[in-house]
Amino acid sequence: MSFKFDSDVEKGAVRPESPSLASNGAAVPGETFVYGDGWLGNLQRLAAKYGVEQRGIERVPEDERNDTSLLNVGTMWLSANMVVSSFAIGLLGQQVFKLGFVDAILTVIFFNLIGIMPVCFFSTFGPRFGLRQMVFSRFWFGWYGVKLIACFNILACIGWSSVNCIVGAQLINAVNGDVPGYAGIIIIAICTFLVCLFGYKIVHAYEFWSWIPTFIVFLIILGVFAHSGDFINIPMGVGKSEVGSVLSFGSVVYGFATGWTSYAADYTVYQPPTQSRKKVFFSVWIGLIIPLFLTEMLGVAIMTATTINDGNNKYMDGYIASGTGGLLGAVLFPPLGNFGRFCLVVMALSIIANNCPNIYSVALTMQVLGRWTQKVPRFVWTAIGTGVYIGIAIPGYSSFEAVLENFMNFIGYWLAIYEGISLSEHFIYRRSFKAYEVSQYDQPKRLPPGIAAVFAFCCGVVGMVTGMSQRWFVGPIALHAGKAPSGGDIGFELGFAFAFTAYAISRYWEKRYFGR
Repeated sequence: MSFKFDSDVEKGAVRPESPSLASNGAAVPGETFVYGDGWLGNLQRLAAKYGVEQRGIERVPEDERNDTSLLNVGTMWLSANMVVSSFAIGLLGQQVFKLGFVDAILTVIFFNLIGIMPVCFFSTFGPRFGLRQMVFSRFWFGWYGVKLIACFNILACIGWSSVNCIVGAQLINAVNGDVPGYAGIIIIAICTFLVCLFGYKIVHAYEFWSWIPTFIVFLIILGVFAHSGDFINIPMGVGKSEVGSVLSFGSVVYGFATGWTSYAADYTVYQPPTQSRKKVFFSVWIGLIIPLFLTEMLGVAIMTATTINDGNNKYMDGYIASGTGGLLGAVLFPPLGNFGRFCLVVMALSIIANNCPNIYSVALTMQVLGRWTQKVPRFVWTAIGTGVYIGIAIPGYSSFEAVLENFMNFIGYWLAIYEGISLSEHFIYRRSFKAYEVSQYDQPKRLPPGIAAVFAFCCGVVGMVTGMSQRWFVGPIALHAGKAPSGGDIGFELGFAFAFTAYAISRYWEKRYFGR
């Protein structure tokens, strides 16, 4: 396979020994690759020399899709969620929303089950079409409309990475207070960049194994905390305030679980088109639900210990001193000493597994924005994205709770709108995988105009605003979903409903007028 950009064809140097791409995304010898002139061409030559993935958002040919391992599919998400960031979500149930133990656990179960379904479903599109999630979204949003969605996805990828780095830096700071937050952020970001630099194969290889040490550490944390006897069964609340708290915490849980939707297909594009969609669906489902349940429920349980009122609460002291890292340090350090510190270092490095999908996919999403962005190699966008999220994470280190809550809600809001539009198109107007003509993915005039999608997105935003409950704004409907003045957050539910309905209606007229 050859990649030939307009500016490269006349100026490029052809190297017969240089790469096409194997099914794993890496460069392999045997076919020609036309490089551009100047620094970009030289950079691509250097990258090819060291096996850096050259393919961007181009469709993966069927004869190169021979990654048949369903373990690769499942462990991708198992590792990405068996991390301390998931644990931090569970802490918010009591700390921010003042929920008891049982109601927080039930919220974790219910909203995770809802949130992961779109991720599982859209993962099945990768083997069938060989297109990345944002590229395939052109069939729903059109050539130009998808650029709006791509901008939101870039913000999401960068935001995820920033939030995750802050959590990891807190753990490093808890182990050694002499290591400032910015140093921990930079360490984690550089390690993530090195994994993502080489592309699909290395990302999958890393995720295949990285969940194991983290899972062992979580079991150690569970055992030590259970042995301590410090768990407090905080009673469940009642009334409108309880309803509002459950809905608001549920919005955060949903945002984390569904956050992978916008790049779900990115990690199954090398699966063969004959791969069972049911097997892919349930591989992703298992890979998501196990770590989300384990880590978030453990976070809910351990956070109850901060309510111990004995005048010397080491859990609350640790949490105040160093956030999530300080809380885990309070669990591990007294009984395990230096081994407990080693466990926290492992947990800090687990952030790499969570950030890899974000930083790999942000580069692919950048290439969707225009022909010129597609000409810039994926690994260059990976480097730029890394620099940007480091710049965001460092100043956000000191206000992590507010950053996490607000960001999770943002993720849940926009992805619910995205899901409402795409599912409306698929189930009402396409109704079958056979209804997609995959060869049209890069032909603007044969894709939907995108007018209905953009209109529906705006309608979804209206629904989101009326249902959101934030410190800086409470929507009129949200106000009635809980106790005043904060109400209850139903922004993602209304965003989905408004977008789905608006698209179902407006798409009919768009198809009738434009015929596509």
